[in-house]
Amino acid sequence: MSIPALLVLADGSVFHGISVGYQGNTSGEVVFNTAMTGYQEILTDPSYCKQIVTLTYPHIGNTGTNSEDVESRQVFAAGLIIRDLPLLHSNFRSEESLQDYLIRHETVAIADIDTRRLTRILRGKGAQAGAILTGEQANLEHANQLIAEFGSMNGKDLAKEVTCAQSYEWHEGEWALGEGFRQPETPYHVAVYDFGVKTNILRMLSQRGCRLTVFPAQTPAAEVLASNPDGVFLSNGPGDPQPCDYAIAAIQEILATKKPVFGICLGHQLLGLATGAKTSKMPFGHHGANHPVQDLNNGKVMITSQNHGFQIDENTLADNVRVTHRSLFDGTVQGIELTNQSAFSFQGHPEASPGPHDLSYLFDKFVTNIKAAKG
Repeated sequence: MSIPALLVLADGSVFHGISVGYQGNTSGEVVFNTAMTGYQEILTDPSYCKQIVTLTYPHIGNTGTNSEDVESRQVFAAGLIIRDLPLLHSNFRSEESLQDYLIRHETVAIADIDTRRLTRILRGKGAQAGAILTGEQANLEHANQLIAEFGSMNGKDLAKEVTCAQSYEWHEGEWALGEGFRQPETPYHVAVYDFGVKTNILRMLSQRGCRLTVFPAQTPAAEVLASNPDGVFLSNGPGDPQPCDYAIAAIQEILATKKPVFGICLGHQLLGLATGAKTSKMPFGHHGANHPVQDLNNGKVMITSQNHGFQIDENTLADNVRVTHRSLFDGTVQGIELTNQSAFSFQGHPEASPGPHDLSYLFDKFVTNIKAAKG
């Protein structure tokens, strides 16, 4: 028997569907993601903390889920919105259906709604607060109460909510068919600030020879530098970068040492803030695996994976910071680089998972910078 579910947006839009996940209620910022694959990686991406994800591809769940395609320790998305959940799932790596996975991780989800209509609303009016309620007791009054309690993503420091509790080391490399996760040689030591790091970022760094020490988001720079890293990585993460004053101060101290620095997503925004730039909320952000980005160094256009709702304001960049990559969707800054030292960052997700690997060369660049710094 189908259990009814209700989706309500802050603008008053209402969608009636069925529950395909955990029985309960949830609220958060409703965004849309255009990726055709990778729903498990999306659900477990810490950058989606406090966000309800709408997947625009209509059939979600047909390959099931498994224990390897996760990007963190848990599902971080606040909820899931899809058009259709197939009755059957099939894949040689599948271990569990998507519905069972959602229920086990206590993730509220709604299906059988018009996701095209929903996406048009979000594209036209911008990402906004929303709530999913399941069961016969779901009603507009309760939904609006949840939406009011959530408020807005502006001003929310979520990095300290999703980060690790204590530092740890990471040695696991990338996954290969028939091999599983590889164990590469790791001659370089990289300190990773965990603002919500995805495991595939760690694996791609490890695969390129980096022994990783992962530190909680609020770790003072002095403690990180005491581990004597060859380079420092600033991870992806959720929320508004501006309240993360602890991270901005730490990055400024690290930049003063001239050690190689590489940032992704939230780490990119924090690097910008640490160098004096400003950030702002985007109307509906970039979420998907098909976003064209141009490398301004050589003019090449690449298809990239994206997941962010804030951006660096280009006209606030310091004189020693130049733009290296630009979105061809809306012209926003996708990459920056300091001209007087080895520090750069990228707004999208070069590690993909899901998505194309066109920008994996950025990891190679970081390792090359480390080699050069070591002499």
